[in-house]
Amino acid sequence: MKILMVCLGNICRSPLAHGLLRKKAADNIEVDSAGTGNWHEGEAPDHRMIRTARKHGVDISDLRARTFVVDDFDRFDVIYVMDQSNYNNVVKLARDQNDVKKVKLLLSTLEDSNEYEVPDPYFGGDDGFEHVFKLVDSATDAILKQQQ
Repeated sequence: MKILMVCLGNICRSPLAHGLLRKKAADNIEVDSAGTGNWHEGEAPDHRMIRTARKHGVDISDLRARTFVVDDFDRFDVIYVMDQSNYNNVVKLARDQNDVKKVKLLLSTLEDSNEYEVPDPYFGGDDGFEHVFKLVDSATDAILKQQQ
């Protein structure tokens, strides 16, 4: 199974999801992350997200931002996006319905959640990063449970 996590700039939410799933996943799951925008291409994740992840025992400092490309539809079985805007941006690049079917909101994996989007913590404080960690942690647990 090959899974891609996607957010806007690939420096907060998607690298966290990438790092969490990488830490939790069995050897049969390959994970990567990307952004729909290219502003941070080649950069490390936001220092606040690195700090939040590290606080919970997850190291994402080695990850580097990259931009989502059409070839990602061929490379990955599932593409999890963080919010509706990310969904729209990725689906715009889809070549056909098979591509579209691969794209899902990350929080759609949670059965008992009334949240559908992972909020972007970039312009907020530490509480926002912690909230995102909790949401993404639960969603990555749900992904692994679905794979069993």
